[in-house]
Amino acid sequence: MLSTGALRAHLLAAGLAGPVATSREDSLRSYRLFAARDPRVTIGLEPERAWGERELLGLMADRCGVSPDPGRVTGGEVIDPELTLGALDAFAGRLRAVAARGAPVLFGTGHPHRLLGFYAGLADALSAAGCLVLTPAQGRCIDITTRFGVRMCNLDYVRGVALVREPGVRGAGRETGAHTHSPLPVRAALEGLADSGGPLPGLVVGDHGWVCGAGQLGIEAIGLAAADDPALFVGEAEGRVSVAVPLDDAVLSAHYLPLTRYVLNRACLSQ
Repeated sequence: MLSTGALRAHLLAAGLAGPVATSREDSLRSYRLFAARDPRVTIGLEPERAWGERELLGLMADRCGVSPDPGRVTGGEVIDPELTLGALDAFAGRLRAVAARGAPVLFGTGHPHRLLGFYAGLADALSAAGCLVLTPAQGRCIDITTRFGVRMCNLDYVRGVALVREPGVRGAGRETGAHTHSPLPVRAALEGLADSGGPLPGLVVGDHGWVCGAGQLGIEAIGLAAADDPALFVGEAEGRVSVAVPLDDAVLSAHYLPLTRYVLNRACLSQ
């Protein structure tokens, strides 16, 4: 069993919390774009109220631990490991609740190279606990707008976790896929469930647009977010995201596996 102290040490050693790779410049740019309602940063969330840059900085200081000083405009960003630990406990609580009622769950990630193993471990445990892990709209084509133009992707699932791939990329079923913040994949998955008459998820677990897109549609969602991802924390503050866990979402994939063990233990789902 991984103790809270051991996980705190791991978060700091792996760069998941404490000083992280995100730059202050990237964080402030994201807050500025979110304040302007740029869809690349709101990622499926439609904020109920105006969020200015100063307000967002205050929120991110409160939820992530970044510096609240607007005069600090360069350098590296910091995430408070105590906030990460507290959010992981809340995250585990939502998994425990969904397992207790045996509700269907949908997993999806825009960071498959980094986070797929973390989510897959959770999916395995919830499936063993009697929850249906949903895999709707397999192979559906999704046109995702990027700064380089429109990119065609196909929805795929690996170990019960949704991701998108570019057409023609070999290796369906392998742990590779495209990086995306778009909410379109979760919308396609939910549309597929509606078209098939299948059950809607009682919980969506993921990151980026998977969480914000589901939460905006009124489906409970929990996920991970970096210091330059304000949308999930705004969604949490406004009540449309149940839990947003602050951590660096782009370190080596193996560094997330202790988080899986910790969360499953806290959720009483260890196998």
